[in-house]
Amino acid sequence: FSSAEARPLSPQMVDVSSKTTSRRQASAGCTVVVGKEVAQALAAGTVAKGDVFTVSEVAGIMAAKRTPDLLPLCHPLPLTRASVKCYLDEANALVEVRAEVSCDGQTGVEMESLAAASTAALCIYDMCKPISKGIVINNLRLLSKSGGKSGDYIAE
Repeated sequence: FSSAEARPLSPQMVDVSSKTTSRRQASAGCTVVVGKEVAQALAAGTVAKGDVFTVSEVAGIMAAKRTPDLLPLCHPLPLTRASVKCYLDEANALVEVRAEVSCDGQTGVEMESLAAASTAALCIYDMCKPISKGIVINNLRLLSKSGGKSGDYIAE
């Protein structure tokens, strides 16, 4: 772009001051394809770095609380709940990650739930990479949201 006039809108955090405070909830998830060797180590609890699921769940919760530090246009929100759960499917050599976040606020918590799920998945990768570098994180998605002007959403 040759001038400021030709540029698209400048980045800005949306003004939510006119919105009413309401209960906001969101859930997100992703799949971590870990492979047979990692799945067996997770099931046996023999990953050298320790309890992968507990550490990953806590990392996800921390990410939900720090979302505005990662995504600069997100509002800092007073979260009332953040929960992350990792479910091992040993037969299919994968881990399903689910995150749920809620607050009473003027804007939604979709990004916080997505940050929580993705960070938990990254932590699984980090802790298991000595066993396999071929771990794949996929299908990161918003599963549901409720509250706010746009109403409820449930993924199909």
